[in-house]
Amino acid sequence: MSVTHATGFTAAGLVVGLKSSGGKDLAIVRNLGPSQAAAAVFTSNRAQANPIIWSKQVIGDGIVGAIVLNSGGANCYTGSAGFQVTHATAEAVADKLSISATDVLVCSTGLIGDQLPLDKILAGVTAAELTADGGADAALAIMTTDSRPKTSVNQQDGWSIGGMAKGAGMLAPGLATMLVVITTDADLASSALDAALREATRVSFDRLDSDGCMSTNDQVTLLASGASGIVPAEAEFQAALTAVCADLALQLQGDAEGSSHDITIETVNARSEDDAVEVGRAVARNNLFKAAVFGNDPNWGRVLAAVGTTAAEFDPYDIDVSINHVMVCRSGEPGESRDLVDLHPRAVHVLIDLKVGDATARVLTNDLTHDYVHENSAYSS
Repeated sequence: MSVTHATGFTAAGLVVGLKSSGGKDLAIVRNLGPSQAAAAVFTSNRAQANPIIWSKQVIGDGIVGAIVLNSGGANCYTGSAGFQVTHATAEAVADKLSISATDVLVCSTGLIGDQLPLDKILAGVTAAELTADGGADAALAIMTTDSRPKTSVNQQDGWSIGGMAKGAGMLAPGLATMLVVITTDADLASSALDAALREATRVSFDRLDSDGCMSTNDQVTLLASGASGIVPAEAEFQAALTAVCADLALQLQGDAEGSSHDITIETVNARSEDDAVEVGRAVARNNLFKAAVFGNDPNWGRVLAAVGTTAAEFDPYDIDVSINHVMVCRSGEPGESRDLVDLHPRAVHVLIDLKVGDATARVLTNDLTHDYVHENSAYSS
């Protein structure tokens, strides 16, 4: 049931004609309360879409009554007319639900530079029927190049978390890496939600780096209805929220555009977590390495070459590298034969041992394929 698994939420997903490919393209999620606490994190790209500009203002007081999301157009670099579309969309949702427009978040996803047809959006908002089982339709409506919806639920004792995510390309960290809506019926203040969300995204979505490209529209939103009446312990809520975010991140990785391998890069024994992340990200963004994995070639030299571009602390001639549990490089020298590495399965695990500390980090990425190039060469055609 996605975002309507938690009590106190209704949702809808419907077809309004924004996507040339057809299908559902407008979603609304409503928080019925009694609490309407919220938190959100946004792309750190300096080029930001109109919905991001609007939503950053809305989230300022930590109160959100509803969120509306459209696929079929990013509403980015569309000028003042585009911002008016965002504003008018929020106003229409507010009028429908009898709440303030300043309590309505707006998200858009799709092609940059095209104006959205406001008349179609307004007609869709008017026609939308929000229900307690509308989460599945909402998850479908936010998809663009996704091949399937991404949803997750975490049920606790008396309270729960539900979530939906969209994303298949332009997946690179910027506080958030796609459009995600997470709901909970736990009773928590917006300040507690904000702290928990930032920690959860830091170790989940922010470690997903499929193609090194950062979107202009990325947003992760957390809404709390308080309908359960339960105030969970901070650690308990953090663990459950992080689990939902991690699950959604893995689903996004598995549906990345054109990919044939899901690659987990695990860096261990680093001096600091930041060093471990930097090393993992350098490998994740190395096109030579990603192309090698696509060709089922365990070319560990490309891993070391990528590691060497970082400022992390390590001895470049005392690093171990294992690929799918075969140590192909031992202390900066050839290890086991690369012929022992089987890269035919979709899952690929790369272990990099820096041998200078006890910090670890995982970064998720995908291989670089012909299909990825084809899909992105024809995206706007």
